[in-house]
Amino acid sequence: MSELAERYGAIVAAIAERASQASRDAAEIQLIVVSKNHGPELVRELHSLGQRDFGENRDQEAKPKAEQTQDLPDVNWHFVGQLQSNKVRSALSYSRIIHSIDRPSLLSSIQKELVLQNSLASGFIQLNLTDDPGRGGVQPKDLLEFAEKAVEVSNLEILGVMGVAALDRDPRIDFETIAAASQSLRGLIPSAKSISAGMSHDFKEAIDFGATHLRIGTVITGKRNL
Repeated sequence: MSELAERYGAIVAAIAERASQASRDAAEIQLIVVSKNHGPELVRELHSLGQRDFGENRDQEAKPKAEQTQDLPDVNWHFVGQLQSNKVRSALSYSRIIHSIDRPSLLSSIQKELVLQNSLASGFIQLNLTDDPGRGGVQPKDLLEFAEKAVEVSNLEILGVMGVAALDRDPRIDFETIAAASQSLRGLIPSAKSISAGMSHDFKEAIDFGATHLRIGTVITGKRNL
């Protein structure tokens, strides 16, 4: 068994164990392996182990990687980084799940492209959990106002909220905020039940607070080599 297979198996087991401890069904938790800075061979090996969902945060790396692995069946590419409006067309050519919907201009670009393509996409509204307005994301207090704009976008399904917990404090503080935002969003969009939260260092705490999509990279992929 390769080191990658061992790491992957350990994280899959850890997710199942934490879900059980939190009285949750592990089947409702989706593991997204963040494959950035690794080549297509990593995607191929993980696919052979049963992994189907992969995350990338830079279009210039993600698109060629998706093209190089397009022969693999049932692969789902998740765009998990800040998406520039001028990269929407490119991103939607390989990914139908955008985790970082965070501003009206991006909504406009997504709507324009989906209408042109006559196609469907889904995504998460990203929350800004900091006091820095320059960071990507919508302030929790502005979530519903932004969500009202998002539901007007043709062919776009809002899955829920996405957030990144701070590194300099207990992640449970931010996961509690994310969970509350999710509850608030469901009041407006009842089907938006998903929560994209939790990374390599805090996915266990994220599970405790209802995360349904975990974006895990380094503890599975190992040292980045690109």
